[in-house]
Amino acid sequence: MITKFKTIKNLAVFQNFIWDSLVCDGAGSVQLFKDINVIYGRNYSGKTTLSRIVRALEKGEISDKYENPEFEVSIKDLADATQANLTSHGKKIRVFNEDFVKDNLRFIVNSDESINPFAILGGNTTIETEIAALKLELGVSDEGDETGFYLELKNAKAIYDTTNQAFDSADNSLNQQLSYKAINNPNGIKYKSDRFGDQNYNINKLKVDIATVLEPSFTPLTDIEIREKDILLKESVNQDVRTISKHSIDLPTITNKAKALITKPISSSDKIEQLVKDSILNRWVKEGRLLHKDKLEHCSFCGNEITAERWRELDSHFDEESEKLEKEIDILINEIQQQIAAIDTSLNINKTVFYSKYHKDIDRLTAFKQYVIDNIKSELNDIIEQLQERRNDLLNTKTYSEIKDNSKRLEWCWAIFENFRIKTNSYSTSLGTEQTEAKRLLRLREVSDFIKTVQYSNEVNKIDELKVIADTKAEEKADIAQKIQNQIKQIEDKERLMNDEEKGALKVNEYLNNFFGHDFLKLQALEEPDQFGGKKIRFEIIRNGKKAHHLSEGECSLIAFCYFMAKLEDIETKGSKPIIWIDDPISSLDSNHIFFVYSLINSEIVAKQDFEQFFVSTHNLDFLKYLKRLPNRDKTQSFIVIREGQNSQIRLMPKYLKDYITEFNFLFHQIYLCANADINDEANYSVYYNFGNNTRKFLEALLFYKYPSRIDNNTQNANSKRLLKYFGNDNQATVLTDRVNNELSHLEEIFDRGMVPVDIPELTSIRRKKNA
Repeated sequence: MITKFKTIKNLAVFQNFIWDSLVCDGAGSVQLFKDINVIYGRNYSGKTTLSRIVRALEKGEISDKYENPEFEVSIKDLADATQANLTSHGKKIRVFNEDFVKDNLRFIVNSDESINPFAILGGNTTIETEIAALKLELGVSDEGDETGFYLELKNAKAIYDTTNQAFDSADNSLNQQLSYKAINNPNGIKYKSDRFGDQNYNINKLKVDIATVLEPSFTPLTDIEIREKDILLKESVNQDVRTISKHSIDLPTITNKAKALITKPISSSDKIEQLVKDSILNRWVKEGRLLHKDKLEHCSFCGNEITAERWRELDSHFDEESEKLEKEIDILINEIQQQIAAIDTSLNINKTVFYSKYHKDIDRLTAFKQYVIDNIKSELNDIIEQLQERRNDLLNTKTYSEIKDNSKRLEWCWAIFENFRIKTNSYSTSLGTEQTEAKRLLRLREVSDFIKTVQYSNEVNKIDELKVIADTKAEEKADIAQKIQNQIKQIEDKERLMNDEEKGALKVNEYLNNFFGHDFLKLQALEEPDQFGGKKIRFEIIRNGKKAHHLSEGECSLIAFCYFMAKLEDIETKGSKPIIWIDDPISSLDSNHIFFVYSLINSEIVAKQDFEQFFVSTHNLDFLKYLKRLPNRDKTQSFIVIREGQNSQIRLMPKYLKDYITEFNFLFHQIYLCANADINDEANYSVYYNFGNNTRKFLEALLFYKYPSRIDNNTQNANSKRLLKYFGNDNQATVLTDRVNNELSHLEEIFDRGMVPVDIPELTSIRRKKNA
């Protein structure tokens, strides 16, 4: 259904027409075309231009005589039709205007030309029966009253809509969850790019990640690994880790020295036997000797004199060899103690200068290093103890207890440290790559948790099942639709077998004869061979058995319109419920023929309701008067085309033109309004000021119709005499009415009355009498 001419530019008298700004009711609401549309306009106002726009939608082309024409035609539930997409609407349209006449009835321009033939269904009982059976099986497609295949299609559509809605609902629900997870602000992955990467993350990328997560080989990060990755993401590039000097300890050399000293024998000659046997006593005497030598002559312990002989015995006992051994032991012990002190501070590792990914390794290295150092220190202390034991008993050799050499392990620790140091320094250049990978793994873990939460796999399986069901129902629906098309094709094929151009001519003649009484003028179908050896049909106008020439304009108009009406029954149009536009079909017709045109439209188009939408335009008020009688007034809209200079506009038909068939009806309505108006309502002033003129003109028409003969052969005061007769010789009523009619409809010689408001007491009485 065409709803409006949205815009028209550069098209004849329509230069910049905008429907919504002009076609409005009194409240400012935009009005649209309805099922039936009556358009009135004077000649040259633009009615035919409107019909040419619609005919362009029918034929798919518009006259190239228009320069840069532009228009937009709004069609219900479809995209607007414009000069660029004339046939995209898919509607069946039939337009009667002068272009239709020129294209199909060329004899009007040139009497040597013929009329384009058309075919309607001819009679064949067998084929008609078959067509009827096919149509019965096909059914009807009227909304709410479908039958046959159309009912099957309706039911199939309902089932498909239900299944497809279930699929769409489930699919949309899952997609909404995916969309929320991917791009919701601030909780979506897209808006957590500092942790998950990819600021351009979207639902499609989420689906790719889901596919990765669902692979059997995928293993998500553990909670511990998540914490490690989060720490990694917080890191920035560190300075290079400096090397630590390698601490070397020659444990075999120390062991050999200690062993030699501990097992070294001392000569036993000139030794004091008692001291040799008692190392404690020997140590006590040695210390006392040092305290008394060259200092005291008497023993501080016993008070006895220390003789020279005794000093000689003591010097021989504590000889140079013993002192040398003791000194060597002290030196070695001191050396070992220095090694112990040095090893404690060796390979001092600062974990914080390493990247977090190496922290566990550094912790293990530090623990192992400390374990090795502790073992080395323990072994060295064991050597010291053995040396101390020999030092305390220099005169007696000792057995050396071997130790385990862990110095190689300490070198390993240093080598491991160096390896981590080199890796860390190299890692600075690949930190960005590692962090990118960490974000990817964190994102995949997030996606893995998400699909478990929403039970993604179950939902996908459910959606797939619903999709299969919906697709199956869609195929069933398509099969039924195809079945309908096949059925329609069978019907069309059989109808084509019944095509009869002669029937087309007879239909035109039927309209000419039945509606217009022209039995002397008819259309005849003539058969003649074509250039391919077949046959072709042409129509000719026949008058009194001979080809007609010199047809009057009225005859041309009648034949053209009957031809169009009959063509609505042709095989391409009948049953298709077309949009019909009839432009001024009563050109050069008298009042009788105008009525017959109206009767034909009413009975063959409007009454049968075999159309989607109907338009009729006219410049003739008599024809407009008849068009107002068309039924279905609630489905009818009336318009007027107004030309102002070189520009035309479409508007709603004014109330006076739409509601009143004649001026006489309008005048009576105005008198009726005055008779029932509230005199105190200021909105009614117009009915009072116009009352005199309206009443005078109404009474002139009414009284002359009622008393058409002259009264006393004198026209002077004829109306007053008729008025007196009308009121049954009531002089008072006649005088009062005559005063109001004359004084309120004239200002000549009573100019002063025009300077004051209407205030005639008789007006109330008169309007009551009129109402009575």
